[in-house]
Amino acid sequence: MSQVSPPLLISPEALATLMSHTTLNILDATVELPTPRFDMDYRASSGWEGWLQAHIPGAVHADLMEDLADPQATFSFALPSAESLAKALAKLGINANSQVVIYDRADGFWAARLWWTLRAVGVHARVLDGGFKAWRAAGLPEHQGDETPRAAETLPLEQRPGFWIDRQGVQSVLAGERPGKLVCALSAALCDGSAPSRYARRGHIPGSHNLPARQLLDEQGRYLENEPLKKAIGLELLTSDEPLVLYCGGGISAAAVALALAKVGRDNVLLYDGSLQEWAADSELPMTTGATPA
Repeated sequence: MSQVSPPLLISPEALATLMSHTTLNILDATVELPTPRFDMDYRASSGWEGWLQAHIPGAVHADLMEDLADPQATFSFALPSAESLAKALAKLGINANSQVVIYDRADGFWAARLWWTLRAVGVHARVLDGGFKAWRAAGLPEHQGDETPRAAETLPLEQRPGFWIDRQGVQSVLAGERPGKLVCALSAALCDGSAPSRYARRGHIPGSHNLPARQLLDEQGRYLENEPLKKAIGLELLTSDEPLVLYCGGGISAAAVALALAKVGRDNVLLYDGSLQEWAADSELPMTTGATPA
């Protein structure tokens, strides 16, 4: 990875100064996923309608449920092939000269997921810190209605190693056959099994550390400054020589943790794409409830 890339995050005010740039491509990556009311309460839906009602001027809707996912996978939001991803990005108007900024209208986790997906194929993007809520709080203009992107030439993309891990890889980590430190990005209540889960079983993969993605944000939904962010992550995870294997329910909150880690310079991070939606559905795979390692 290049060490001279632009910053990972951009403020609403900084984005506003770029609005006249012809190379700017703004993507709204929102998916609607309400908090589960009871076990197996899974209600994901497209963020299209909300985007139509209000979005940053010029922003186009990036569909993480279908266009930017693998529809053949057994779990939601699955990573698409590099070829499929390239075609979807071309439809969104992304080309080799694009300045890509991603946001969502929720907690920023969807934006982080698309950021990680693009990073893994070598497409640099920035995430709007605080998302649409921060844009709106800054009193910046909004648009309603459709925005039709100009299609771009398809980029030659390929998945780079060192970003994703599959179920078999996680099993190998769990068995001690490959290095890795498992990190659950869900809230403490979801991780310890005391709250209803969207997925087939409550709890976490045995041996996981719990690093809730939301504790890495401030009260306005922006990522913490680096020093408090490092404290929130913890010395053990920051200094471990082992890869950090991040997961959550569907590989979304985990991407926000990946962004936070990248912000403070912690690399050697893998994201488990299927996360608990895949893992918990297989009764042969171990899960546990209760406290995680300190």
